[in-house]
Amino acid sequence: MSKVDDAKSLVQRVLDKALVAQQPLARKHFERLRRVHPSDTPQELIRRLDRYFLASVTASGGASGMAGIVPGAGIPTALADVMVFTEASVLYTLSLAEVHDLHPEDFERRKLLVLTVLLGDGAVKALDKAVGRTGPYWARRIVSAIPMTAINRVNDVLGHRFVTKYGTKQGVLVLGKQVPLGIGTALGAGGNHVVGRLTIRSARAIFGPPPSSWAGGAHEDEAQLGPDSEDSMP
Repeated sequence: MSKVDDAKSLVQRVLDKALVAQQPLARKHFERLRRVHPSDTPQELIRRLDRYFLASVTASGGASGMAGIVPGAGIPTALADVMVFTEASVLYTLSLAEVHDLHPEDFERRKLLVLTVLLGDGAVKALDKAVGRTGPYWARRIVSAIPMTAINRVNDVLGHRFVTKYGTKQGVLVLGKQVPLGIGTALGAGGNHVVGRLTIRSARAIFGPPPSSWAGGAHEDEAQLGPDSEDSMP
């Protein structure tokens, strides 16, 4: 088996494991943020999740970039970066689902929700084709409305796309070569930051606008945070 095949197999295992392990963690993460920041609106809490996610994947990318100065260490470290990115993305997506009062208990529905966020427009097109209708904000339909036959069919298609995309991630190949420390760190962190922002943008399109208040009316909307808010990371 080639190194690329090994990478694909590893990414598949990481995704499946994360989809199981991160579900209860996402719920606990959401509940902790509600306790620590009781006055946050859903929009404000989502911005905290955004910043936490970006910080995690950017730091991981910087570490994998540093590995480029160590001969032979780049590929396994870059694979570790893909693992961290995948786990962080699953936690982020499932935490967003909690904010939107969605609870994807079924593994296959949970998998499709995460894959749709990570693969963006390509996943949406596959959903449009499989379900036979278009429309924005797929998250709620994925969790509760789409028939399981369609869920399984789309998962089969998107699962292969995800494994190919992340199992052959450019960093896995590039970081196998020696690069200067500063350049490698900047490339790794910068690349992950860009992909992280694309993931956030995709999540917005899949989940749609956040609730105006918490379920049961526990909190009313307050002024939304601007994109350059300086409040602390959770």
